[in-house]
Amino acid sequence: MKNLILLVSLAVAVSLTSSAAPITDPDQLDWIKGKFKKDAAASIEKLEQLPINTDPEPDLTAGFTSLYKGDGDLSGWTVLGGHHTFEASGEVITGTCVKGSRNAFLSTTRRDYQDFVFTVEMKWEVEGNTGVMFRAQTKPGKKIGESVVFGPQVEMESPSQGRGWSGGIYGEKAGGWHYPLVLDAHKAARKAIVPDRWNRVTVMAKGNSIKTWINGVPAAHWKSAEHMKGFFGLQIHSGKAGTVLFRNIRVKEL
Repeated sequence: MKNLILLVSLAVAVSLTSSAAPITDPDQLDWIKGKFKKDAAASIEKLEQLPINTDPEPDLTAGFTSLYKGDGDLSGWTVLGGHHTFEASGEVITGTCVKGSRNAFLSTTRRDYQDFVFTVEMKWEVEGNTGVMFRAQTKPGKKIGESVVFGPQVEMESPSQGRGWSGGIYGEKAGGWHYPLVLDAHKAARKAIVPDRWNRVTVMAKGNSIKTWINGVPAAHWKSAEHMKGFFGLQIHSGKAGTVLFRNIRVKEL
């Protein structure tokens, strides 16, 4: 989830009716200019047209169904993709990076979630890249019998990485970054992750509108009719290390 394909994916994400939100953070601006070079001006112009999420986090107290029953029971879940490990004990599911494995996803066996509020708490035990797939699908891979997970994902980056894009929306095998948190309006979201603590991720999908929150702080507001239903998946990204804990995985269908 590191390589960006913003110029293509942002053509879908841009809402021309939204008011422009400037990029005033020098670090973000320098990063974009360094990444895109010749196309930096066009990229910045498109990014500044992204719609902004200013809504309060949805009420998480009633109407939710737990997707993990606890006590190590992972019925209703299956691992797709690589061979990182997922173990459940008590109220916590632990995902551990296996060096050399491609991305792996602990995924719901139910694959038709459409409109919903989904929430989960995550904590890094060993830092590594992770995220939550939603409205995800699978397609055949290059190898016989291989299944590839694709679709939108709420990015969750290691706290020490410094970029601050946790809560942004990335297209896993589906166009790269759709909604990076680069604007001045995203400043609070970029600082919302608390190292060494449980961090709450919430995503609300209603029709073509997707909104996210990190610890109650508004993050992304992506508009797309391309991915309308699918499954949830807890990701462990390829890499040298990473151990991520997940708990309180709940969904309320709308």
